[in-house]
Amino acid sequence: MDMRYTPEQADLKRRAAGYARLLMAYEDESEQAGGPLPQETVAELTRAAMDAGVYAINMPAEWGGAGLSLLDQVIVEEEFGKATNCLWDIPWRPANVLAYGDERQREKYLLPVVRAEKFDAFAVTEPGAGSDPSAGTSTATRTDGGWLVNGEKWFVTCGDIADFLLVQADAGPDRLPTLFFVDKSAPGVEMTRVPHFMHSAVNGHPEFTFTDVFVADEDVLGGVGQGYELTKEWFTDERLMIAARTVGAAERALELAREWAIGRKQFGGPIAGYQLIQGMLADCAVDIAVNRAYTHQVAWEADQPGTDRKTLHAKASTAKLAASEAAGRVVDRCLQIFGGRGYDRSYAVERMYRELRVDRIWEGTSEIQRLIIANELIKRGTRALALPTH
Repeated sequence: MDMRYTPEQADLKRRAAGYARLLMAYEDESEQAGGPLPQETVAELTRAAMDAGVYAINMPAEWGGAGLSLLDQVIVEEEFGKATNCLWDIPWRPANVLAYGDERQREKYLLPVVRAEKFDAFAVTEPGAGSDPSAGTSTATRTDGGWLVNGEKWFVTCGDIADFLLVQADAGPDRLPTLFFVDKSAPGVEMTRVPHFMHSAVNGHPEFTFTDVFVADEDVLGGVGQGYELTKEWFTDERLMIAARTVGAAERALELAREWAIGRKQFGGPIAGYQLIQGMLADCAVDIAVNRAYTHQVAWEADQPGTDRKTLHAKASTAKLAASEAAGRVVDRCLQIFGGRGYDRSYAVERMYRELRVDRIWEGTSEIQRLIIANELIKRGTRALALPTH
């Protein structure tokens, strides 16, 4: 396996890194504002992402997206992860399952998202159904020409700016898990609360209630009963992207800590000369190198024809689990190297310390990732860990 970037991938990484540096210029403004940026600023950054070819990176070029492979997307998202305040949400990455919509759904929902005219959000989690989506109580009841959706969804990432939601609800008397396109302005949809979390994210994670919301038959994604399978595919991609972004964030934290350790003098010399600091820097480098390599490997495997999707699901969980926990260790060490200044919100390492914590929770907690991995091992043995042989 040749792990060197192709010239095209090297250029892609360069463009993504340049765009990430542009995002970094707005970190302090976002932090001072508690997250959001002015609409005109977001519009400018959106146009810049399109010009750089890093907008809608997971959608085919014939639909207006960047048409990148999963490995290419990992290269991009790793650079995006270096920006704090979740500014990587601005170069929008539509939910991958939107690609399964029929032609009408594609024209109505997906293509406007690719053109930055609309935004989507995925609504799965409920007050009593987080790690166990089967415990969800949202329902869709048959009515003339469609369905009446009732329920409540929490932690709907970017739901505050979304124009429509992908809502998972149990359809009909057999309670078949199904994804519904729901216009956020439809009667019966209410955004009830936008929680204030530890991080200061550019977009929010609001809560919604749905009261007899009518959804036409033509706005069912992928067919009745396909909700879990589509959601699982969404999770696989999202977990890989989390792994990539946390590797990128950890690398930036290490770069900052290294520079600080070289320049900061105590007891007559730079603190980089002391072995306790050197040990922390070395441990950070190991965490980053190992997780970058594995995340790239899994993304590469996903791009190969004939890849087993169940094994891939477990490998994406492995990447997410390992990288997110490693990034937490890295940023903790780096904050320690900065000392008191690392606790100052004007320093990027402090923001990373708060922001990276959620990566061990959203899109499946670390504990859930361990269960997915163990289940694959029990069913299929240690070959679930192996590289493909063809």
